[in-house]
Amino acid sequence: MNFQKLAVVALAFLFPAFVQAAVNPAVTVREDDSSFILDNGIVTAHIGKRSGDLISLKYKNLEMLDGGTRSPGYWSHNAARGKQLDRITIDPKTNGGERGEVSVKGISDSKQMGGGPGGSVVADIEIRYALGRGDSGVYTYSIFSHPTNYPATSIGEARFCLKLNDGLFDWMTVDANRNMEMITTYDWNHGTQMNGKEMRRMNSGIYKGEVEHKYDYSANQFDVRAWGWSSSARHVGLWLVNPSVEYLSGGPTKFELSSHRDATFNTNAFNSPAPPTLLNYWRGSHYGGSICNIAATDAWTKVVGPFLIYCNSANGGSATGNHDAMWGDALAQADKESAAWPFNWVRGVDYPHKSERTTVTGKIILDDPQSPHLKMKNLLVGLTAPDYAPAIVPRPPRAGRGGGGGGFGLAGGGDDEAAMTNQNNFTTGGTNEMLTFTNSSRRFSGSSTNGIGRSGANRARGGGGNGGMPRIVDWQNDAKNYEFWVRANDDGSFEIPNVRAGNYSLHAIADGVLGDLTVTNIVVAAGKDLSLANVDWRPVRFGKQLWDIGIPNRTGAEFFKGDQYFHWGWYLQYPKLFPYDVKYVVGQSDFRKNWFFEQVPYNDNSNNVTGSGKGSATTWTVTFNLTEAPHGKATLRLAICGVGTRSLMADMNDKSIGNVTNLNYNATINRDGIGGYWAEHDLFFDASLMKRGENVLGLTVPGGGLMNGIIYDYLRLELDETAAPPK
Repeated sequence: MNFQKLAVVALAFLFPAFVQAAVNPAVTVREDDSSFILDNGIVTAHIGKRSGDLISLKYKNLEMLDGGTRSPGYWSHNAARGKQLDRITIDPKTNGGERGEVSVKGISDSKQMGGGPGGSVVADIEIRYALGRGDSGVYTYSIFSHPTNYPATSIGEARFCLKLNDGLFDWMTVDANRNMEMITTYDWNHGTQMNGKEMRRMNSGIYKGEVEHKYDYSANQFDVRAWGWSSSARHVGLWLVNPSVEYLSGGPTKFELSSHRDATFNTNAFNSPAPPTLLNYWRGSHYGGSICNIAATDAWTKVVGPFLIYCNSANGGSATGNHDAMWGDALAQADKESAAWPFNWVRGVDYPHKSERTTVTGKIILDDPQSPHLKMKNLLVGLTAPDYAPAIVPRPPRAGRGGGGGGFGLAGGGDDEAAMTNQNNFTTGGTNEMLTFTNSSRRFSGSSTNGIGRSGANRARGGGGNGGMPRIVDWQNDAKNYEFWVRANDDGSFEIPNVRAGNYSLHAIADGVLGDLTVTNIVVAAGKDLSLANVDWRPVRFGKQLWDIGIPNRTGAEFFKGDQYFHWGWYLQYPKLFPYDVKYVVGQSDFRKNWFFEQVPYNDNSNNVTGSGKGSATTWTVTFNLTEAPHGKATLRLAICGVGTRSLMADMNDKSIGNVTNLNYNATINRDGIGGYWAEHDLFFDASLMKRGENVLGLTVPGGGLMNGIIYDYLRLELDETAAPPK
């Protein structure tokens, strides 16, 4: 090794920043009257000063974005309508070319801001882009600010969107199931529209005969942190990378759109542009939606991001190998971004740095006497804002490209029973003794036509539909606040890093455990770690378990075809797969084979290939045997994660035990999903309706549109012979 090489090695060890500067060019920021240009020799980004849109992104001298779109990269709520303030917030001339950042801000002054997809909002909106030395991509983030002198407002559907170079990108990657060459613009434009404007059967191309539906590529945002498109010909990729999910809505069970080919809706336009599209939703209206209502009295701000628009490349080889290599690199980059969160270069906004955040630790102890050996799987633990009633906000007029103000009129829970609260107040700096709390969340009683099945203890909560009353906002549909979730260890121990100071509720959900744990009044102070020690979780039981079907895991994935849910038209296949409906026998049937993942109306028209029209009612039966005639109170517990119907009727041995009528539509079936807003619906009934020997439970979805059905998460029948029968 010669002297020069030794010197480089020594410098790399002693002064890594010096070597980084020597290898990678400095960041520069240029500007003119209409735009900023960020450049570091790897990527070049052009940002429009009026709106904050990303106009161009070049990597390896290739334009990555759609040149035919006026705003190929945009936030759905932009800064265009307010008083403009654009500036360089980090000048690379002052830091040796290490980093540059630009800002475009619109001051609302109590007027509606934005007008793009998602509608408008009364709030100041600042959009920033940042680029560091050696970065293979540009960061973006958006800051919303609502002072108390602004009127009440709401934020509709909200996301960042990229339209990519159609001549470059042909391969899309969401996860292991959606890692594939995609249809072309020609294929989309010449497809046949089905039962929705975003659904077309392909008449050409590699997927000829199959239906393309943008919702088939929705993803769980907690698990999918890097997703994007890559090029078979040029071996380059473009990815969105979320370093954190704290700024997203809906917690670890939220599915949202991720990527697809742009769904042009004009069926007569055979030459319409339909470029590859990437989306990062922070307030999504799909699969149950989320709420971000701001009261006039709220001094509210939210920082969405920063997240990375990442560019990479592969070195040749097989096409599939190149795509997988670029995806693997994007996943590795996502790990690096998460490890670096929160970024120390973010300044001047409500974004606490590492020293101002807190690590919260503890251990969940499951205490279920009926299942003493049950092991929690996929345990998710989170800190979220306490449940709250959203502000009542007048719905603004629809405007702009996509319109719709959103607000509280979204699908979601119904009226849940009053939540029990733990009055222990946790503060930072100490260790707490064993905590005890029972699962009580999102549980609904069923209404009944025969006087059986109504629980006086269950009170209004959730909802969104009845009489225009707003629902309670919980962690599943909150977009106003931040959420902090982790996947815990197998022994129940957890460590939640980088928590902002505030008052939180602790939640835990796990595969195999019905319901969730909620502990309120968790007080987190800035920069002071908090240990909750052991937290005892006693799942709710209404009596002895007689049988169950499925796995409580917030989705219907374990049921038949649930692992292939992301294909259009399963409701057309149901009559072919179950011509006599589902007839499940406890002790003999296997829910993985004998329980379809969605109960939908029966398509009586075998010639129906579009999915439109209506079907007849379907009744699924559960047959089970009892050794003795029971008495007391029985409880049918229905955990439901997909709703497309207004009611679900239940009977025991041909006698009604009640109707579940407080269902709230979440479009999970319509959008080819497997899990939307989750709620438990309980039917209490006189156990004497059952008998010794064979019993048959019937569950009936009424006739209607073919997507007007139910996706069950889990079903359980419990018996309490010491309790009086419900009246």
